Amino acid sequence: MKEFKIPNIPPTTNKCIRFPNDVIEEVEKAIKGKDCTFTAFVVEATRVALENIKVTK
Repeated sequence: MKEFKIPNIPPTTNKCIRFPNDVIEEVEKAIKGKDCTFTAFVVEATRVALENIKVTK
């Protein structure tokens, strides 16, 4: 059995950004019915994009 550890929540900063309406609609369609928030989706997409940038350098 895996040992339970209280998760660390990283510090966060609120950033206000504008998204084109079509992008918002596509993200909302992608996460509909899933246990995922808009913010979580955007954070993960950003992390993947940053990793891809590192790989292609």
